[in-house]
Amino acid sequence: MDRLAAMQVFVEIVDRGSLTAAADALDRSLPAVVRTLAALESHLDVVLLRRTTRRMSLTPEGTEYLSRCRQILADVVEAERAVGTGEGEPRGLLKITAPVLFGQMHVTPLVNAFLQRYPQVSTELVLLDRNVDLVEEGVDLGIRIGPLDDSSLVAVGVGRMRQVVCGSPGLLTRTGEPRNPSELTRLPCIRQLNLPRAGIWRFRDGRRESAVSINGPMACNQIAAARQACVDGIGFGRFLAYQVADQVSDRKLQVVLEDYEPPPVPVSLVYPGGRLVSARLRAAVDWLKQRLPERSVELPAADR
Repeated sequence: MDRLAAMQVFVEIVDRGSLTAAADALDRSLPAVVRTLAALESHLDVVLLRRTTRRMSLTPEGTEYLSRCRQILADVVEAERAVGTGEGEPRGLLKITAPVLFGQMHVTPLVNAFLQRYPQVSTELVLLDRNVDLVEEGVDLGIRIGPLDDSSLVAVGVGRMRQVVCGSPGLLTRTGEPRNPSELTRLPCIRQLNLPRAGIWRFRDGRRESAVSINGPMACNQIAAARQACVDGIGFGRFLAYQVADQVSDRKLQVVLEDYEPPPVPVSLVYPGGRLVSARLRAAVDWLKQRLPERSVELPAADR
């Protein structure tokens, strides 16, 4: 038994969440992956993974062995880099996740260009407006907009994004432009139910932070729908700058309360730490790190 290869199979099974997903990622048959895991457990004389028809979980011995396998495999890669030219042309499956709208507008074109540059790589691009658990769901690389809570992830900063409040010209004609955040409490606003504390908007005046309770005739869980309601004059909306860049440029929306905006939120590439970084993942991180900042969003200055 090739113990290094068996370690890699074991790590892929855990990271991908299933034997089938690991087989796909390694470009091996499912029976071959099952045999490798069985041989490894037999060699160690321990059970590494408890498996049922519905789920799979690490045993205490498996948790300890996983940590050591990750370090050993990482050391092997570093040793090869020190004396050779590396792993050659990236190949294999890469699973990437990003927010829906940002993924459609900015990530998809870059991924498509990446696939043209590296034809031996294939991708699964999963666009979701929630933070995916990369390890639990077997995802290699995520694009996150906002603060990062999971310290086990490796994060590569690629920019920052403004948080803006917008209103349509028609709405501003009817209500007037709010001059400070507290005025929003008496004005119609659109709540985004996909965000935590959808009825609270935060602002900053110098060093002082404030929270304003908002309400209005519409609440929804989808960014595009909230943006359309804002364009149609239903209420003021709060968005990340990229979500309304076109509408602001076309003067369908106007940014208000710019002097009270909270600090921009970070845009990051994230991937699980302490694991073997494949050539395809390393190439994708480098590709996106270089090109995503070029797609930074600058909103037109508001008319005064």
